[in-house]
Amino acid sequence: MALSCTSARGWLLSALAAGAAAGLYAFAATGAVLPTHQLPITVDAASSEVDYRTNTVVFSQVVISQGATRIQADHAHASGLNFANSRWTFDGHVRIDAEPRGSLRSDQAVVEFRDNRIVRATASGKPAEFEQQRGDSQQMARGRAEEIVYDVSEGTVRLSSDAWLSDGVNEISGPLLVYNIRAQRVQAAAQPGTDQRVHITIQPQSAPAPAPAPAPGRPRGEPGKTPPPTPQS
Repeated sequence: MALSCTSARGWLLSALAAGAAAGLYAFAATGAVLPTHQLPITVDAASSEVDYRTNTVVFSQVVISQGATRIQADHAHASGLNFANSRWTFDGHVRIDAEPRGSLRSDQAVVEFRDNRIVRATASGKPAEFEQQRGDSQQMARGRAEEIVYDVSEGTVRLSSDAWLSDGVNEISGPLLVYNIRAQRVQAAAQPGTDQRVHITIQPQSAPAPAPAPAPGRPRGEPGKTPPPTPQS
C-alpha cells in the first residue's frame, strides 16, 4: 500500500517525533546544547511515498539534517521507516556536509543510521569528491576516489580505488588513503603483491625575496659640514 505525499508527511512527522522526543525534552528542560546524536533528524522533500508492504520510503529532492550534518540528493529510498536502525540510498547530485567546513559529493551514497543518528556514509562516483577547509586558513584539503567512506564517530574519511588527496600544496595518491578530519592527518597504504604504490608530490618552498638594495645617497662631506657646491663650467 503506497501513501500519498500528504499522508506520508503525516507519517513522517510521527516517526520523527517518536525518534527525537527524548532529546527535545532534555533540551527544553535544561537549556543545554545537546550533542549531535541527541539532536532530532529532520527531512524536507519535494515529494514522498511510503510502502508499508515492503517497508520502504522514497523521496525526491530530499534534504536530511541532524545538527551540522546535512545530506541532500535528487532521490532517496530507505529500507526502514525510522532512523533507529535503517539504511538509506541517495542518488543524483549527492552532497553530504559534515564536521566543520567539510563536504562529500558523489553520484550515489549509502548512509547508515543507528539509534537515531548518522553513523556512516559510503559515497561512490566517477569520482566521489571530498573537501575540507583547513582550520582558520584559506587552504582546502581535497580528495577524490571511486569510493569514499565517512565514519562520523571516528571523524575519518577513507578513500579507496584510485585515491588522491591534497592539502592545498602537496599531493598524495595511492590505492588507499585515510584522512582524519579532526587531526588533519593522512595515512597511506600500498597494495601488497601489486605494483600499486604510494606517490607523494611535494612542492618546493619558494626562497624568500632578497632585501632591496638601499637607494644611493648624496655625497657626504666632512662630518658636520655641508658638501661643497659642484663647480659650474
